[in-house]
Amino acid sequence: MTALPDTTKKTYDFVGIGLGPFNLGLACLTEPIDELDGVFLESKPDFEWHAGMFLEGAHLQTPFMSDLVTLADPTSPYSFLNYLKEKGRLYSFYIRENFYPLRVEYDDYCRWAANKLSGVRFSTTVAEVGYDEGAELYVVRTTAGEEFRARHLVLGTGTPPYVPEACQGLDGDFLHNSRYVQHKAELQKKESITLVGSGQSAAEIYYDLLSEIDVHGYRLNWVTRSPRFFPLEYTKLTLEMTSPEYIDYFRELPEPTRYRLTAEQKGLFKGIDGDLINEIFDLLYQKNLGGPVPTRLLTNSALNGARYENGTYTLSFRQEEQGKDYEIESQGLVLATGYRYAEPEFLRPVRSRLRYDSQGNFDVARNYSIDTTGRGVFLQNAGVHTHSITSPDLGMGAYRNSSIIRELLGTEYYPVEKTIAFQEFSV
Repeated sequence: MTALPDTTKKTYDFVGIGLGPFNLGLACLTEPIDELDGVFLESKPDFEWHAGMFLEGAHLQTPFMSDLVTLADPTSPYSFLNYLKEKGRLYSFYIRENFYPLRVEYDDYCRWAANKLSGVRFSTTVAEVGYDEGAELYVVRTTAGEEFRARHLVLGTGTPPYVPEACQGLDGDFLHNSRYVQHKAELQKKESITLVGSGQSAAEIYYDLLSEIDVHGYRLNWVTRSPRFFPLEYTKLTLEMTSPEYIDYFRELPEPTRYRLTAEQKGLFKGIDGDLINEIFDLLYQKNLGGPVPTRLLTNSALNGARYENGTYTLSFRQEEQGKDYEIESQGLVLATGYRYAEPEFLRPVRSRLRYDSQGNFDVARNYSIDTTGRGVFLQNAGVHTHSITSPDLGMGAYRNSSIIRELLGTEYYPVEKTIAFQEFSV
C-alpha cells in the first residue's frame, strides 16, 4: 500500500479551498498570526483573476484601499501601496492622482502577494471533503491522493461563468466574456458580432469592439434585457450600504424580502461606470460623423433561444415591454452574462452538516458560517441573498476576513468595525 503523504499526519486550524482575492486576503492576514496554522488549496497553477478582461485601460470600480489587507491592517506588508513601493511605481501612482488601480495591475499585485505566502498550494485540486466524527475534523482529499485535516474550512471557490439556458449546449465558437481577450482576434475576423449582457464587462467589450469597427468592417450588436444601460450607483450615502450596519439590517429582514431586494439592488454593484457610458456615446457620435455606423443597441430584450448552423447564430429575443419576438443573425456571439455561484461537488459528503434556506442556497450566518455548528465552515462571497451587496464587494473582503479570523481564533485579532455609517437603516 502506498504511504500517505505527510499532510495526513498534521491537523490544520483551517483549510482554505480556492484562491481568489477574498481567500488570498485571508491568507495574507493570517500569515503573521502564530496561533493560526492554515493552508490554501488552489487548482490553478498560479493566481488568476479575470484575465480574459484585461482590456487596455480597464480599472477596478473600487479604490486601491480595497486591496487584500488595508482595511483590516493598514500596516500590513501585503498592501497595494507596499506592492507599488517594491515595484518602484509608488511615486508614479501618486502623480497619476487616480485611486482606481488598473485591472491588470491588481492581478499583478495579487500574484505578488501570493508568491510571498508560505501556506499556498497551487495545482492542488480538491476531490472530496469528508468529516471525521471521532476526531471532529474535516478531511480534504485531493485528486493527487493527499489529505488535509482541519478544524475549519473556508470556501473561496468563486463564481463560475454563467451561460444562459438558451445557449447551454449550443454549438459553435461563442464566447463568455471571461475568455474575450484571448479570442478577440478571431472574433474580429467575423462579418457580424452580437454581444449579450448589461453590466460593466459588456460595456467594456462593446467600447473595445466599437473602437475598431471601421478597421475590421464587422456589424456590431449590443443587446441587453435591462430596460436601459444602467450606470453603477456610486454616491457616498449609497456606498454606506457596504457597512456592518447594513449587513445587520439586511440579515434581519424576512427571507422573501431579502431575495426581492437582491434582484432590485443589482444596479448597486453590477451597473456600468458612468464615465464609460458617456465615452461610448461620444465614440458613437464621433464615428457617425462619417456616416451611419453598422451597430445596434437594443434594450428590454430577453434571449429566449439560440441555434447555430453553417457558421451563423440565430438568436431569438423578446422585447419585453412591447411583447414582440424578433431574431438576429450573427457569426460571432459574446455572452457578457456574468457569474453565478454553484455549490462545489466536493462538498456532497458533508451536505448534512451545512445549512440551506428555502431556496436551496447556503443559509449564511452573520459570522459567514454555513455549517450547523455556526463556526466550522465559512463562505467567501456568494452571500448576496444574506449579506446584500457587501458580499461581492472587494472593499468588504478585509472586513469579512477579520470576522472569520475572530471566529477561528476565538478572539479579535484585527479590530472588527461595528458602526461606520451616518445613516440609520432600521427604525
